[in-house]
This record gives sequence, C-alpha cells and structure tokens, in this order.
Amino acid sequence: MKKEKKPHSWVITVAITTFVLSLFFSYISNTAISNLNVLPGIIILIFVIFVGVFFDLIGVAVTIAKEDEFHARASKKIKGSKTAIKLIRNSEKVSNFCADVIGDICGVISGAIAAIIALKLTESYGMSTSFQFVVSAIVASLTVSGKAIEKGFAKKNANKILEIVTRIINFD
Repeated sequence: MKKEKKPHSWVITVAITTFVLSLFFSYISNTAISNLNVLPGIIILIFVIFVGVFFDLIGVAVTIAKEDEFHARASKKIKGSKTAIKLIRNSEKVSNFCADVIGDICGVISGAIAAIIALKLTESYGMSTSFQFVVSAIVASLTVSGKAIEKGFAKKNANKILEIVTRIINFD
C-alpha cells in the first residue's frame, strides 16, 4: 500500500523551493540588470513577464485538461500520454508550482527589474521619480492582461497545451 504524504509536507516543500528559487533568480536578475543598459534590461523584463504568463498558462491548462483523452492516447501507445495523466492527477500541485511558484516569482522579479530600469531612466534623463510609478503600472498591466489572454486560450486548448508540455518534458 502506498504511503500518503501529509498535506503540510507539500506546503513546506513549496515554501522552501519558492524561497530558494526566488532568492537565486532575484539575485541573478537584479545583479545582471544593474550592470546592463536600459534596452537589454527591458528585453529581459519582457522575457521574465512572458515566462510568468507562460507558466500560468501551463498551470491553468493542467487543471482544465481532460484525463480520458489521454487514456485513449495511452492505449494507442502515444508518447507523453502517461506523463499527461500523471500531471492531470497531480494538477493541484502542478498548477501550484507553475502558476504560483514560477508565475509569482516572475511577478516579483519583473517588479524588481522594472524598479531598477525606472531608477536608471530617472537618473539618466533627470525625469521625475513619479515616472517609476508609471513603469510599475505598465509592468502590472502587461502581466495581468497577458494572463487574462492566456486563461481564455488555455480553456479552449488545455489538452493540446498539455500534449506540447509533455513532449517538452519527455524530450519528444
């Protein structure tokens, strides 16, 4: 008989993983951005926002995907089907990791990067510090609107998204 893990062990694992990943990526991105010009910093910022939206897409898709379609694929020995079934059966954890851990870390990091970029722009061009609020608002708007678009897309294409994700996971 399989021993079930206690629910709080997942929470502890997620908390530690989030702390370590956030510390690592915050340090790397903030150190890198501090040493770059504004344009490369903006490109990295857009990339971080995209990664956050992309992982949120995966988190949403795995909670909506239909397991029965992947059982039919698994019976035909289609690669990735068993992985998809495992992801769907663990959708709560997969969604938490993708949307909350990775997605939220990207949100925090994009905010920090935006602050560094805004500070550089205000210092370099003698702009008002209120410009920093505009940059933060732009980043928040891009993130939230990106996630809004992605949720509708994930709802309509959940199984296809999960199929692509399993191909990436399985290196197919």
